[in-house]
Amino acid sequence: MIISLIIAIGLGICSLLIIIFDTTCHTLPMMLVANSSLTQILFATVLLMMTIFSLENDIKQRYYYDLFCIIRGYLSYASCTAMNYSFLLQAIYRYIIVFYPINLFWQSKRIQMLLVVVTWMFSYIYPFAFIFTGDITYNSSNQLCQIPLHLSFSLLFVIFNGYLGPVMAIQIIYLKLVRYVKEISKQAITTRNNLPRIRRELKMVRRIVTITAILVILGLPYTSFLFMSFFTQPPTYYYRISAVFTNPSLIFIMIALFQFTDPLKSFVLRKINFRRETVVPTVGQR
Repeated sequence: MIISLIIAIGLGICSLLIIIFDTTCHTLPMMLVANSSLTQILFATVLLMMTIFSLENDIKQRYYYDLFCIIRGYLSYASCTAMNYSFLLQAIYRYIIVFYPINLFWQSKRIQMLLVVVTWMFSYIYPFAFIFTGDITYNSSNQLCQIPLHLSFSLLFVIFNGYLGPVMAIQIIYLKLVRYVKEISKQAITTRNNLPRIRRELKMVRRIVTITAILVILGLPYTSFLFMSFFTQPPTYYYRISAVFTNPSLIFIMIALFQFTDPLKSFVLRKINFRRETVVPTVGQR
């Protein structure tokens, strides 16, 4: 699990460096992609710290926690929320382009950057209260600090704000775009002018849905344990079991991000082709 998180962090850093230094990536959509990459790096880093803490305590056979354990628990909720909302921002941007193509105000970098700042502030402020209310507690079996899995307002609040809310909003945006494409396809004049552009934006939202679906599918074990806790006691080592699926999901998300983001994909392909062209003449000279 540690290796998978390190790989995910490395891929995220690579994507950020490409966006920063490749001038073809200096666009508003790529700025939103960079935001997603940064949130994934932070989320993977928090999970890595939690995993190392758990492993160290297991090896030394000690059962205790400190203030940093509580902070890591808080950061896990905050960084996960920021990651999910970063994908929602990408979907919202595509939605604005399709339904409000003339309204340049909402498509401006200033407004989109403001939305990024607002989502970051919300993601890191709303779970902050749990540090002081005592909702985040130490679980000795799983060697981590989290909100206990049982039916409670704090847990439902985190689930909706950090997970269900943004994921459901992305699905709604996708369904509205699909319905809009079907409606506009029946209009001959509008189809000839706008349909290719709308389908392109629909394809981008579909890719965002695919990325979030990876996280949802590989997060099913944790989700099932979570809903199980509303009615009965979940397995003792629920987090250790779910981490086997959740941690590698970040690698698949980063790979999908490279695959679905054309500027990133083009940059990687250019570098691969450049190396091949460099190696072939060298071999021929020998």
